[in-house]
Amino acid sequence: MSTQPDLTTVHDELAERSVEFESAPAGSVISWALQRFGSKLALACSFQDAVIVDLAVAVDPAIEVIFLDTGAHFPETLAYVETIRARYDLNLTTTTPGADAEAWPCGSEKCCEFRKVRPLKQALAGDEAWLTGLKRVDAPTRVTTPIVSYDEKWGMVKINPLATWTDRDIAGYEVDHGIPRHPLLSQGYLSIGCAPTTRPVAAGENPRAGRWSGSDKVECGLHD
Repeated sequence: MSTQPDLTTVHDELAERSVEFESAPAGSVISWALQRFGSKLALACSFQDAVIVDLAVAVDPAIEVIFLDTGAHFPETLAYVETIRARYDLNLTTTTPGADAEAWPCGSEKCCEFRKVRPLKQALAGDEAWLTGLKRVDAPTRVTTPIVSYDEKWGMVKINPLATWTDRDIAGYEVDHGIPRHPLLSQGYLSIGCAPTTRPVAAGENPRAGRWSGSDKVECGLHD
């Protein structure tokens, strides 16, 4: 008979832990995750900012950080990744799309599946949990984001230490810790994705309004 807990037990445990973490510092959440999952934990980072990286490497400098190079990023994003990699001497894994992605250029129906979702699944193979920089203020689809949960789609535990943070919290942390900012933020790009499908955001617009503008798409498939 298996001694592994069933998923109901796991869900209940993680739900309780998530509630406990609502008022906990993000660093404490990351510390718990590393104690619980060790080398079976990775951080997936979009590099719109580097706050989650700064917090994670403060707990474990060797934590694996995954960047999804879709082949369509702004040059500024790629340069920013290198700036942050060098600053923290990151254990960085950069994924690239497989040959089957060539049929789905950026902006096409299945581009994110082939350029983000599939490469991340391959990068996370063998892991038990992943950290993200998701915040509830990012988009209407994220307002109920738990700090810790079992992600059925990915078959692993998902940990969002910054879920309760605001954009002001992020900006304040960057200033307080001297973290370089993504150069496009000062140009009105408040949510930075791939170059062909991202535009600056006008005053008063939702920060995600510049992503897939003119369509009803809000998420890329990683978090929905």
